[in-house]
Amino acid sequence: MGTKAIVPLIMQMSLPPLFSMFLQYTYNFVDCLFVAQISEKALTAVSFSFPLTTLMLAFSIGTGVGINVLVARYLGRKEQDEANNIVSHGLLLSFLFGILLNVIFYLILEPYFHIFIKDEEIYALSMQYMKICVFLQIPNMVHIAIQKILQGTGNMLTPMAFQTAGVVFNFIFDPILIFGLGPFPAMGIKGAAVSTVLGYTVSMLIAFYVLLFTKQKVKIKTKGWKLNPAVWINIFRCGMPSFIMNALGAFMVTFTNSFLAAYSMTAVAFFGAYFKAQQLVVMTVNGLIQGCIPIMSFNFGAGNKERLKKTMIWGTVIAMLFMGTGELILSLFPKEILKVFMASEEMMSFGVPALRIMTTGYLFNGIATMVASYIQSVNQIRYSIVINLLRQLVMLYIFMWLFSRCWGMTGVWISFPAAEIVTCICCFFIMKKVERQEK
Repeated sequence: MGTKAIVPLIMQMSLPPLFSMFLQYTYNFVDCLFVAQISEKALTAVSFSFPLTTLMLAFSIGTGVGINVLVARYLGRKEQDEANNIVSHGLLLSFLFGILLNVIFYLILEPYFHIFIKDEEIYALSMQYMKICVFLQIPNMVHIAIQKILQGTGNMLTPMAFQTAGVVFNFIFDPILIFGLGPFPAMGIKGAAVSTVLGYTVSMLIAFYVLLFTKQKVKIKTKGWKLNPAVWINIFRCGMPSFIMNALGAFMVTFTNSFLAAYSMTAVAFFGAYFKAQQLVVMTVNGLIQGCIPIMSFNFGAGNKERLKKTMIWGTVIAMLFMGTGELILSLFPKEILKVFMASEEMMSFGVPALRIMTTGYLFNGIATMVASYIQSVNQIRYSIVINLLRQLVMLYIFMWLFSRCWGMTGVWISFPAAEIVTCICCFFIMKKVERQEK
C-alpha cells in the first residue's frame, strides 16, 4: 500500500470488496425477487422491513470500518502489536454489540411497524419476516468485523470468498424454503428470512476459520492482552462516518415511505424495489471506498501526502465512472428492471419516469461519497459526518417536504438529484477547509 502504482493498487484493493459489498446487499435483493412472486403485499412488507435490515447492516459496517481504519493505520506505522490489539478488541466488541443490537431490534419491531403500516396483512407479513431476520445481527457483525480486519492488511480476496459462500447459500435456499421444494415445506416469507440468517451464519463460520487457522498479517492478541474501553471508543469514532452513511439510508427509506404512503402502497412497493436496484449501483462505489480507505489510512499514517492525494483523485474518477454506468443502465432500461419485481401497470406508470429522474444525481453521489471517505481517512471525522448528513438527511428532507407540495409524488423523485447536487457543491468548500487545516 506504500509503494505500488496507485491505479493498479486501487483496482487490486477495491474489486474484491466491491464484489463483497455487492454480495452483501444481494441478500435483501434476492429476497425481494422471490417474495415478489408471492404477492405485491409481500414485496411491500419486505420494503417496509428494509430500513431495519439496512440499519442493522450499518452498525456492522460502521464497526468494521472503524477496525479496518485502525488496523491499516497501525500497520502503516509498523506497530504490529497495536494492530493485533485492535483485532482482539474489535472481535469482542462485534460479538457483544451484536447481542445488544439483536435484543434492541427485536423489541422495537411491533411499535415500528404499527407506526408505518395500516394494512393488517402487510403488518402480519412484515412481522413474520423481521422476527426471524433480526437474528442475522450477531453473525453479520462478526463476519464483517473479520472481513474488515483482513482488508485492513491488504488481503481483499479472502473476505470475498466467505462473503460469496453465504450469498450462494441464500440464493439456493431462498426458493427452496419460500416455495417448498423437495423435503422442505413451503414457508412463504418466513423462508426468505430463515435463508438469510443461515447465509450470514455460514459466512461467519468460514470467516472465523480463516482468521484462526490460516496465516494472516494480523492475529488475535492473547498474551498480555487487557481490555481497554478507550480502544472501543476509538473504533466507534473512526467508523462513525461509515455508520452514518449507511444508517442514513435506513432513515431516508423510512421518511420517504412516509411521504409516499400518502399516495399509495404501490408507491411504497416501487420505492423499495428501486432502492434495492439503486443499492447494487451504489455498492460499486462503496466497494471502491472500502478499497481506498485502507490505502489512504496507511499513507496518512506513513505521512505520505502525495500518495494520499493521488488515491483520492483517482478514486473520485473511478467513482464517477461507476456511478455514470449505473445511471445509464437504470435510465435506459427502467421497464426491464421493474419487470424483475413483477411491477403492475400502476407501478410502471410512475416508476419509469421516477427511475429516470432519480438517476440524474448519481455522478454527484460518487464525488460526495469519495470526498467524505478521504476526509474520514485523514482523521477529520466531523466533516465527513457533515457531508453524509447533508446528502442523505438534511437537504433531502428539506427538498422532499418542499417539492412534494409543489409537484406531488414527482417532487419526491426530484428531491434526490437536488440533494446530491447541493451536497456536492458543499463538498468543494469543505475540502478547501480541510486542506488548509492539513497544511
